[in-house]
Amino acid sequence: MDKKLFSVISALVAVFIVFLLIAWIGGMLNPSLKLDQTALLRFVFVAIGLLIVFAVYYVTRGSQIWEVGTREVVYMAIGAALYAILSYLFNGTVFAVPSVSQVALRPAIVIPMFFGYAFGPTVGLFTGAVGNMFGDALTGFGLFPQWSVGNGLVGMIAGMVFLFKDKKKSMDTVLWVSGVIAALTVIFFLLYRTTAVNMMFYDAANNIFGDAPISAFAGLSVVIGFILVLVVRFAFGKNIDVAAAVTWSMLGQPARNRVRGDIGYLDQRILGIGCHRR
Repeated sequence: MDKKLFSVISALVAVFIVFLLIAWIGGMLNPSLKLDQTALLRFVFVAIGLLIVFAVYYVTRGSQIWEVGTREVVYMAIGAALYAILSYLFNGTVFAVPSVSQVALRPAIVIPMFFGYAFGPTVGLFTGAVGNMFGDALTGFGLFPQWSVGNGLVGMIAGMVFLFKDKKKSMDTVLWVSGVIAALTVIFFLLYRTTAVNMMFYDAANNIFGDAPISAFAGLSVVIGFILVLVVRFAFGKNIDVAAAVTWSMLGQPARNRVRGDIGYLDQRILGIGCHRR
């Protein structure tokens, strides 16, 4: 078997096994971490997400970005550990991160972005997916494996910038695609804002998760994010690495929200509009 093929398959299988182990052990240690009746469906979405990752690899298998050696394995472990710890610290359990109208800052997301861009898509995927799953286990809020795959996509997509020889041109293409996605998201929100409910909204006053209509600020936050990325793109125009990392990572956000949202349509708990707890 080709070394790259073996490495990618091993990484995907490792992600799936780690998810199963965390769900199993976490459920025994903490009742709040037990998966509900949608557990099987959630892992079906995890499998679908990992198969999509494999399909992306297969289409681009000629690229060197998928090579995984000892160094990359070490970075996977370091990245996942860092992301898990920072997610625990900044996910409302230790430090209260400012939030505005259902939109909270999550500084930990920079970890899979960086590791994916610096060490390749496989490292980014593992860092985001496994790190987020461990982070959820540490917070004790609950385990959402399909959301963790979505966070892994952020890291993976950040590392795919090296598929293109000209980073600057690739960034312009990504900006156009992201702009279209942002516009469609806003249109979707405006059409369904009366029925869009954020059923995982955290009610700080009562220390519980509760229902709340998705606010206008939350529904339009994708536009704010897109504008911020535009600012970074042109403010760091001479520093291609910074601009490319931020721009490509932005493209991973819709993919993450889509994976995290789809399961919600089926179990009637999460509306897939991208305004979730994290």
